[in-house]
Amino acid sequence: MELINREISWLSFNERVLQEALDDTVPIIERMRFLGIYSNNMDEFYRVRVAYVRRLIAIKKKKVTGFKGTPADLMDEIRNVVMRQQIKFQIAYKKILLELEQENIYHVTHKELTPEQELELKTYFKQELQHAIVPIILTKKNPFPHLKDSGIYLAVEMYMEDKTKRRMALIQIPKEFPRFYRMQDGSTQKIILLDDIIRLNLKTIFSIFVFDHIKAYTFKFSRDAELDIDDDISVSFMEKIRQSIKKRKLGEPVRFVYDEKMSEELLKFMLKNLNLKKGINTIPGGKYHNFKDFMSFPDFSRQDFVFEKRPPIWHPRMVNKRSLLKEVAKGDVLLHYPYQRFDHVVDLLRESAIDPKVKSIKINVYRVAKKSQVMNALINAVLNGKQVFVVVELQARFDEENNLYWANRLREAGAKVSFGMETLKVHSKMIQIHRAGSKGDTLVSYVGTGNFHEKTANIYEDLGLLTINPKIGEEVNRIFNILDGFTNNSRFETLLVSPFTTRQEFGELIENEIQNAQKGREASIRIKFNNLVDSDMIKLLYRASAAGVKIDMIVRGICCLIPEKEGLSENIRVQSIVGRYLEHSRYLIFHNGGSPKYYLSSADWMERNLDGRIEVGCPIFDPKIQERLENIFEIQWKGNVKSRIIDEFQSNRYYRDDNEPFFSQDEMYKYYEESAQLAAKLNPTK
Repeated sequence: MELINREISWLSFNERVLQEALDDTVPIIERMRFLGIYSNNMDEFYRVRVAYVRRLIAIKKKKVTGFKGTPADLMDEIRNVVMRQQIKFQIAYKKILLELEQENIYHVTHKELTPEQELELKTYFKQELQHAIVPIILTKKNPFPHLKDSGIYLAVEMYMEDKTKRRMALIQIPKEFPRFYRMQDGSTQKIILLDDIIRLNLKTIFSIFVFDHIKAYTFKFSRDAELDIDDDISVSFMEKIRQSIKKRKLGEPVRFVYDEKMSEELLKFMLKNLNLKKGINTIPGGKYHNFKDFMSFPDFSRQDFVFEKRPPIWHPRMVNKRSLLKEVAKGDVLLHYPYQRFDHVVDLLRESAIDPKVKSIKINVYRVAKKSQVMNALINAVLNGKQVFVVVELQARFDEENNLYWANRLREAGAKVSFGMETLKVHSKMIQIHRAGSKGDTLVSYVGTGNFHEKTANIYEDLGLLTINPKIGEEVNRIFNILDGFTNNSRFETLLVSPFTTRQEFGELIENEIQNAQKGREASIRIKFNNLVDSDMIKLLYRASAAGVKIDMIVRGICCLIPEKEGLSENIRVQSIVGRYLEHSRYLIFHNGGSPKYYLSSADWMERNLDGRIEVGCPIFDPKIQERLENIFEIQWKGNVKSRIIDEFQSNRYYRDDNEPFFSQDEMYKYYEESAQLAAKLNPTK
């Protein structure tokens, strides 16, 4: 079966992020921030996916899915693609700096300072920075120091003019200080990186040594991020995670990015001590690294430098309501972030915490904010005598320590905390509130596509359904009971639950469309995902295409399916939207012979999501919400500004048509603004 390699497809997605940094229509500081996002993505890619390819090479595997060659060949291709993207990255960065200069904003180095600025920075160094700098002298006799994963370092080289005497050292650039320092020079603003402030003060740092030259070259490296969780049954799962996080910090290096002007002798010394070989996991680059810090690049208080602020809109059903729980009891509510307020979820939990009729709150969390209002609302509920059950996923990659922190806080407050199942990550997005009433108890259930994270809810596009539907409520409760160890009943008739029913149910829905197409009936599938990787589901989609089923998909990230290929997938079209918001929602619409079926889901179609995690898909029964989901897809599919066409060649061509420019994310915000205005006219505040 023909597929696109997963790693190559991911690199193609990250190139779409890089395209945003090159797009003149994007405000200038937002373009700088896209460089930061690209860099942060690349860090994770190397720590996870490249580390995986390295393991394939180590076990001498001969084939890789979707790639004609060995894992070693794939590693070479990854490096080639990254090197090509690195050139585009540097072009984008230099272009942004030139445009900033036109606005009297200059990025300067330590060699371009006035005497007054030098004095200012040396004073700043002496008063603020000096005690945070810990230089490490490198010798062939002393053991090489342990370097922190994804830290930024300066490799320092000191030598005499005749090269007869040489000394090397390391300095870690401290994370607790801002990476950027701003200086005012009349009407001109200047910005210098922390790296260069340290370079300016190298002679002070190494004042006990006498050398003609002292030079410093920035580098960074990434380690394998896979957690190694042992099977020692005498150790609690929480402790295993703690130990695994420590081991991760000692993981094998998988990427070394360095200043290409670093001397050959210094480079060889560094690579030897990091157990790396030049050309395999080494990426030469410019003077500055760790561009993920550029996500926090200053905006100089210029509104035209950043995206127009768009406050999330109140859901019409949630405006000026004394009780959100009672409002949900009147009918299902679909929330769409960041266009609408995530605060509605927080407010619902806060109300539940003090409502005398609420007996219990159950929730499962995958990622939450460090200062989480959601977690604080749950703690408040415990203090108000509610039974609170929280499933905390300790294996949420790179959020393990934050989740450990909140698990301890919740336990200390008196909440019941579970870590789900050691063998299955819990990736679903569920809340259930049990409320007593004069006419019987009600289960208020929430099933969504995104995390309960206030910060990312302002950036990530996600959907969440609030409902008192008893069938949904009973099955959400059953999932929580499975996670609590009360039952092993994995029979579900309404929800689609991985790893029990999701693959089978979606497979049957596709088969139904195939049968309708074969009978000459209209048949179509519309899907929005983050990633499409699973080969069995792709095979089914290929079969559906061959049968005549029209398939339109919006896939933000990895897409291993090859669209619009003669003899394989003529009826499949795939677009990817990359813009100011991260398209994170997952939903599906099946034509079903004229009686469409609608689903939200926490699961992408990847093997891990279908077979190796607890994921929940939820049907949409309310006709008005079904219509709204249709409208959402139409707006997103119609976009001709930020949509790229996914094809076999990973070309990332922008989708263009003869219509007026239509940016789906802008239009979606207008859609909700107009809906709110219409609701306000129909239901004026008394």
